[in-house]
Amino acid sequence: MNYGRSHWLKSATAQKFSIVVIGAGFGGLQAAKSLARSGKDVLLIDRNNYHTFVPLLYQVATAQIEPELIAYPVRTILRRRYGHFLMAEVEQIDFSERVIRTDRLDIQYNYLVVATGSQTQYLGVAGAAEFALPLRTLEEAVTLRDRIFACFEAASRLEPEHRQHLLTFAIVGGGATGVEIVGAFVELLRSRIRREYPSLNWREVKLSLLQASDRLLTELPAKLGLAAQKYLQKLGVDVRLETRVKQISDTEVYLSDGQKISTATVIWVAGLEAAIPDLSEELLKSSKGKLLVRPTLQSLTYPNVYAIGDAAYVEQANKPLSGVAPEALQQGVTVAQNITRQLRGQEPKPFRYFNKGRLAIIGCYSGVGLIGKWKVTGFLAWIMWLGVHLVYLPGLRNRLVVLLCWLQTYLLRDRPVRLIMSPRRLLATEVISKYLGRK
Repeated sequence: MNYGRSHWLKSATAQKFSIVVIGAGFGGLQAAKSLARSGKDVLLIDRNNYHTFVPLLYQVATAQIEPELIAYPVRTILRRRYGHFLMAEVEQIDFSERVIRTDRLDIQYNYLVVATGSQTQYLGVAGAAEFALPLRTLEEAVTLRDRIFACFEAASRLEPEHRQHLLTFAIVGGGATGVEIVGAFVELLRSRIRREYPSLNWREVKLSLLQASDRLLTELPAKLGLAAQKYLQKLGVDVRLETRVKQISDTEVYLSDGQKISTATVIWVAGLEAAIPDLSEELLKSSKGKLLVRPTLQSLTYPNVYAIGDAAYVEQANKPLSGVAPEALQQGVTVAQNITRQLRGQEPKPFRYFNKGRLAIIGCYSGVGLIGKWKVTGFLAWIMWLGVHLVYLPGLRNRLVVLLCWLQTYLLRDRPVRLIMSPRRLLATEVISKYLGRK
């Protein structure tokens, strides 16, 4: 059924759409684009009016690029296709009534795609939610960047014997995000920023990467994880394997081996779980809260409901998919095809993920990756990672400016974004305020 844009304006309290997609991440946006391109009446709902290119969040956090460069307006993406967008917070999904309740209005649907993504999981570690800084959203990336530079500013005003606490940074989680951010942090410390804080001894800055398992990058072959570990250690990073965090306070990280790290900044990239809205009834879920789905990506209970990306638990070759962006993009295309088949009275087809390879950037002109059966390391993996992400970044202007920022970073060793947007809030923590003589 085709309601047209005029139908969207008729009511301020309730609307009905043939297909509704919740979430403007990689999978949800791809599903909405594919459906709209084929002429389907589709509504995309998200709490933000922009799509975030999550793989580059760590570069925002380490002052390499501006936050606006990895955010792209959803309406701009949909404006050339027949699609609708609603900026709203989804409060509940009622499957029996086929109604989505938001903070703005209720939406009725015939087909639903749940692509709500993931959120930070603190794994039951005491104090993690209160004192650690996650890195999952654009706002969190800016907050982390502000904290890093606030620590530099505060430490520059202290005597050497009092500032080690502020110059120690603990990164919890040795997956791709943890490796990427600690590598970018090293690049930051080696940049021209050194000239801007002449009172600081940069050898005092300590970076500790804490990983619970026995190697880094567990989603890649052990050889590549070992290569990443050796390179980071060569760069001066304190890599601690088989080290679990027991508790985090505003001044300390307490480890499972009885040791503790004194730090004002803990970066938490250790775990994710599905971000599922409140449901009218409990559906079967995996251990990380992901919805269990059929091979066709349909709900086990409701054949008109699909789940993709980090919201869905999908297995292939008896192994769960890892939840990376390429998987979500391909799932978005499959969902659009399957809904189209259902509308034609045909049976949906199972999802088959084609793995093009995995890459992780370590920083300082090095990376690791697995392309087919080939393991790549060093400069080749690094340049491949940059090229792939530049191609997939939405928006021509964003690509051009990010490329210029990379040239400035890697050729001139300069970081273009060093603003502290909220210094009062960031410096108001107990430890920093104490060191600055504030109460």
